[in-house]
Amino acid sequence: MPFSAKRCGVNFSPPSIVVIYEDKDSGKMRKRVIPVRNFSQFSDCGKAAERLKHNARHRDYLETVSLSQLEKLHLLLREHLRGLTLEQSLTAFRDGDPGEEDLNKLSDEDLAQRKAQMDEVFERNRKQKGDPDFVYDLEVEFPEVENQGACSWDEESDDGF
Repeated sequence: MPFSAKRCGVNFSPPSIVVIYEDKDSGKMRKRVIPVRNFSQFSDCGKAAERLKHNARHRDYLETVSLSQLEKLHLLLREHLRGLTLEQSLTAFRDGDPGEEDLNKLSDEDLAQRKAQMDEVFERNRKQKGDPDFVYDLEVEFPEVENQGACSWDEESDDGF
C-alpha cells in the first residue's frame, strides 16, 4: 500500500471526491480530486461508491477509505444535486438517507421541519405553465428495477379477492 488516505471530502462544483493522502514512498501529503461522473439526484449512492472504489485509476488511493464513507460522500453530493443547501445536506448526512428515514418516529417539530424541506425542494423543481421548459403531457420511461422481489399483493389469494 503506497498510499494512505488521511481525509476525504466533496466538491460540489464540479461534483468530485477529494482525498488527502500520504505518499508513503516520499512521506509527503498530497491531494487527489476524483471527478464523479454519470451521477444524478436519482443515482444509487451505494452502487456509485462501489464503482468508484473499484475503479482502476483510483483504487490505490481509496484502498484505506471504507465503502460506507464513500457512500456518505455520494449521499452529500446527491442531496446537493436535489437542491438542498449545505446545511440541509449535512443534516441529511447526520440523519442517514432521507429516503430511508422513518418519518413516523419523528417528533411533530422534526416532522414539520422535514416537510418544510420537502416542500421547498418541490417548489424549486416544479415546472409551471409559464416556464420555458414546461411540457404539458410529459411521458417518461423508467428503467426496470433489478432484483425486485415479488410482493405479497401481487399474489392471488384463496379468498377470491
